[in-house]
Amino acid sequence: MLRVLTISTLFPDRTRPGFGAFVARQTLGLAARPGVEVKVVAPVAMPPVAWARRHPAYRELGALPPRETWEGLDVHRPHFPTVPLIGGRINPASIWWTLVPLLDAIREDFAFDVIDAEFFYPDGPAAVRLGRRYGVPVSIKARGSDIHLWGKKPSCRRKIVAAGQAAAGLLAVSGALRDDMIAMGLPCDRIRVHHTGVDQAMFHPRDRAAAKAALGIAGPLVVTAGNLIALKGQALLVEAMKALPGVTLLIAGRGPDHDMLISRIAAAELQDRVRLLGPLPHADLPGLFAAADVMALPSAAEGLANVWVEALACGTPIVITDVGGAREVVDRPAAGRLVERTPEAIAEGIRAVLASPSSQEEVAQAAKPFTWERNSEALHEHLAGLVE
Repeated sequence: MLRVLTISTLFPDRTRPGFGAFVARQTLGLAARPGVEVKVVAPVAMPPVAWARRHPAYRELGALPPRETWEGLDVHRPHFPTVPLIGGRINPASIWWTLVPLLDAIREDFAFDVIDAEFFYPDGPAAVRLGRRYGVPVSIKARGSDIHLWGKKPSCRRKIVAAGQAAAGLLAVSGALRDDMIAMGLPCDRIRVHHTGVDQAMFHPRDRAAAKAALGIAGPLVVTAGNLIALKGQALLVEAMKALPGVTLLIAGRGPDHDMLISRIAAAELQDRVRLLGPLPHADLPGLFAAADVMALPSAAEGLANVWVEALACGTPIVITDVGGAREVVDRPAAGRLVERTPEAIAEGIRAVLASPSSQEEVAQAAKPFTWERNSEALHEHLAGLVE
């Protein structure tokens, strides 16, 4: 029996059902394998003072149960104290301090063999300290922003490098991200590329006209899905729409850029063609992607975005920037276009895909290698190898 303790600050809950859905899906796949038992610890960042926890950003999170069953997984949700604006520097130590008494208790009934940290920062540095305490190997997975965003902050970068050098094994969601990790000083011989998966029974081609009709759309449709933050580039997409008359853009997600995007859409007089859908449950994404002629995501940085592969599995080509594992996904003309991160280049990429569409079945072939079965098999092999 392989007993795995998964630690992830990126894990869905009832207030954020789509948050880290890919981590939950990967963990479910691992737990379903014969001879594997998994428990999840999903630390939740909370301000240390009561009045701050009443802020809307924390109120719902604070009401989450400390332990629950999530789709069959035993999930603990301890609160760790953080300080807005400076929390990034102290969060690894805060998580470690918070988890010690919890894991001491868990160890009494669940003598985990390995710690699986599912986000490099802040999870990784905390997991390495915990691994030393309990004498078990630690694996840390890098997903993109944990390396590209936090790695630019000197104090966080030092913690990332130290944790990576101390971990027994490392995972990267793409070959390009592995190269970035090596360039930071992480040990190349311990980094394994671990591609994401996609539920191809859930994400698959559908009748596009019917899917559009269900959304009340007629004519060419572009969609995007992700956190509404500058990194994802939704504002660039809005600007690109000025050069695409007759094309509708639907934006799924929530985040701090929401009000700015509303203002941009109004200023460009695009209210009739550009809509914000808000956050969507993961189960609603297949219908959205299947309806679209193009899924666009002009990110400044990525590891290998799940929505890239999910859209392709629905038979929808993607227009994305040449970041992270983009070339590992857009590996054929039918899969879409890689473009510069400017409104003009984005518009031209979308225009080119609309002008020369491939069949949905041909597009979907690009996603065939990305399965959760393959993902969970590789993760099981990796973690078992560290224990051995």
